[in-house]
Amino acid sequence: MHGPLMGLDLGTKTIGVAISDGLRLTATPVLTVARKKFTVDAAALIELIDRRGVVGVVLGLPLNMDGSEGPRAQSTRAFARNLSALISVPIAFWDERLSTAAVERTLIAADSSRKRRAEVIDKLAAAYILQGALDRLSAHRNSGEP
Repeated sequence: MHGPLMGLDLGTKTIGVAISDGLRLTATPVLTVARKKFTVDAAALIELIDRRGVVGVVLGLPLNMDGSEGPRAQSTRAFARNLSALISVPIAFWDERLSTAAVERTLIAADSSRKRRAEVIDKLAAAYILQGALDRLSAHRNSGEP
């Protein structure tokens, strides 16, 4: 199935959102959703999925450094279960360890103010997560493996 993918960085207070181009080459940060309650958050995501023609969701999975799953990963899986009941597109998980730290280092190197970093970090982390998944898909396609 062709079409754009949506990347999500699920935080306790916000959800960073990124969407790929239709060829799935590039992830673009789109917005940050201030979390309210699940139904409101899901409605905002569903509206974007419908409006942008998204065909799949990549959700960052916050694993512990040793690869185990803690409370945040369990909460992310519960969010995915609840969202999957409301949408018709598949949801995949992507290891998001260090994604926010990597984005923050980049923003600091670019001399972004603390206020500006706070405004953009979640959607940039979503783009970082989605780009990792896109790069993996591209490598798989280019390897000739089925």
